[in-house]
Amino acid sequence: MHKYAIQITVADVRDGACSSSTLKEASSWGKVDAQTGHEIMVYAEGTTVIPFIVSNAYHTGHQNNRTKAELEWLL
Repeated sequence: MHKYAIQITVADVRDGACSSSTLKEASSWGKVDAQTGHEIMVYAEGTTVIPFIVSNAYHTGHQNNRTKAELEWLL
């Protein structure tokens, strides 16, 4: 189950364009943890908001505390 989820869409739920695939629906299916998770629904065009999301993720520095993935065994 995911703790964080961001959905970027230009579709609108009111006219049925999202086909009920909102993050609230994902939490009811058990894909996003609604109690401890954070979910954000962004109604925007992806190429305009993804640079802001990536920039924020990089500048907060949370990636520095992650343990290195040891994937050499795959090769």
